[in-house]
Amino acid sequence: MLQVLACGAVVFPGLFFAFRRILPCVFKHWNDADVVLVSERLVSSIHAVMATTAGAIVVASCRDSVVNDRHWLATYFVIWYGGPYMTYDIIAMYLSHFHRFRVKGHEDYKQHSLRTINSFIRREFLLVLHHIALLTILLPVTLFFRRDQGDFFIGCLFLTELSTPFVSLGKILIQLSLQNCWLHKVNGGMVLLTFFMCRIALFPYMYWVYGRHYGIPLYSVPFHLPLSTNLGNVCILAPQVYWFVLLCRKGFRLYRRSRMPDSSPAVPVTDNPKDD
Repeated sequence: MLQVLACGAVVFPGLFFAFRRILPCVFKHWNDADVVLVSERLVSSIHAVMATTAGAIVVASCRDSVVNDRHWLATYFVIWYGGPYMTYDIIAMYLSHFHRFRVKGHEDYKQHSLRTINSFIRREFLLVLHHIALLTILLPVTLFFRRDQGDFFIGCLFLTELSTPFVSLGKILIQLSLQNCWLHKVNGGMVLLTFFMCRIALFPYMYWVYGRHYGIPLYSVPFHLPLSTNLGNVCILAPQVYWFVLLCRKGFRLYRRSRMPDSSPAVPVTDNPKDD
């Protein structure tokens, strides 16, 4: 088991530190906060591509019987990469937070301390809670409590990562001072589209697929499922709706400012909850 966990536990931190070494050689004017931020985004994108690919494979392989069909990736991707990545990402987000405030000259950020950790948790509470919930709820459910059923729906949850590369690309374009180019605007639209389709609309779709499997209407599906399943889906969906509303507000402000003559640079629609 330790050898299996070492896959993701080595790959993601290894990529992160590799990017931290490579990026300063390419972008010599970047400070530590810039390098850590982009390194984190690049690793997040790599994990998202891996998760989305695994999800597409699982979903495509389990279409005949969405409840009983099996695919080994539904379980082993979580063990090899899902759990280790969520643990790594909490640490990477903290490092990004720490270097961002250290560069700004905050006295408390001269070195790591309980105060800097507490500040990070307070500022990024929802994201940290989201990661911990995935580690303590989704991981055990995936491994121990599914009774070898529901691989199709685990694959669907992997697909929620489809929006992450677009969110990361938006931040990287801003870091490269390309926030006014057409690519950034197109990417902002893709952020909204993929976030809505794969993080919000995906949940009623899964309920509809489940209902079709058992021949029951969509509105009856929640009453056919255990209360714990419905509560789990609500806990996953609620922060996605909150973040999507934030994205839409920033997108609307971007549109309004683009219509104003001599307007200052707009707030990027690709900002996500990891940003200030």
